[in-house]
Amino acid sequence: MSRPDRPGAGPRRAAAGRPEGSVIAAARAGDAAAFTSLVAPLRREMHVHCYRMVGSFADAEDLVQETFLRAWRKRASFEGRSTFRAWLYGIATNACLEMLRRQPRRLLPNLVAPGNTPSDELPPVTDVGWLQPYPDRLLDEVAPSDAEPDAVVVAKETIELAFLATSQLLPPRQRAVLILRDVLGWSANDTASALETSVPAVNSALQRARSTLHEHHPDRLDMTPPPDPTGTERALLLRFLDAHERADVTAVVELLRDDVRFTMPPALWWLDGRDTVAAAYEQGFASGEPSDWKRLPTSANRQPAAACYRRLSPGSLHCPFTIELLRIDDGAIAEITSFGDPTLFPAFGLPATL
Repeated sequence: MSRPDRPGAGPRRAAAGRPEGSVIAAARAGDAAAFTSLVAPLRREMHVHCYRMVGSFADAEDLVQETFLRAWRKRASFEGRSTFRAWLYGIATNACLEMLRRQPRRLLPNLVAPGNTPSDELPPVTDVGWLQPYPDRLLDEVAPSDAEPDAVVVAKETIELAFLATSQLLPPRQRAVLILRDVLGWSANDTASALETSVPAVNSALQRARSTLHEHHPDRLDMTPPPDPTGTERALLLRFLDAHERADVTAVVELLRDDVRFTMPPALWWLDGRDTVAAAYEQGFASGEPSDWKRLPTSANRQPAAACYRRLSPGSLHCPFTIELLRIDDGAIAEITSFGDPTLFPAFGLPATL
């Protein structure tokens, strides 16, 4: 696993983007405006980092606020031995670790319970912490620019749900080491310094984390970026939306792999296999009118997605219902993760009603 999300091999390579010493000095002396000028450009990538650590879009926002608050309180301790960005990453990582000690890891239903059949009743929503999607339009805010060439690049293989779901199986410290070393490209020394541990402990944690990742997703071990699938995935998404618009079960099923998986967090319920998923679609399409549903194309976690709206009564507006992420493999849908949380729609920049 060797492909970092940022150019270079670690946080010290970002020296060219270091803020002017006078700004740092002013911030350390208590100049709030100077401090804000340092942290504001890093807000989105800190949010992505915290999201990778905890698996929750909402919790990541709280953690960014906590990170900036801690950084302000500890501002005098920044001595310039690393970049300001690296120093802030260390604070954010430790804030995440403290939260993870208090809260359970966020998973997907297939990692918690056995598979279901379409005839099974949906179980009640539980208090299990579910993994949440991250809108691509916000991930794009982290792209490097001429003004900030050392900003993190959010690569697909380090943000898609398959990677995040597996990383959530890791103990928090292993997860932190994996993200710092193999996603951000930090050295063992810098990682040990940020986590206040030893280099041997970092190396040991990384080896165990890589082993777990390889066990669940062998194709993710080298973090090798796949060929750009954007056009193919977009075309398949549009076919998926069109099939739903026509309530055409056959057309939907033609897009699915034989081993497709369908999950619906926050419901502790999921389906495995094309025949099972096909039966669920047949029931779903037969239970109402096609006009009761509308879908818009969107994307999250560098994956194609559909924003689903539902009309609850004849003549009423269509209201937010679910965000469905598609994992596409070899030109077919391998996994559909339908997030039943309408509060996610604003983050995607989606309309309130249709």
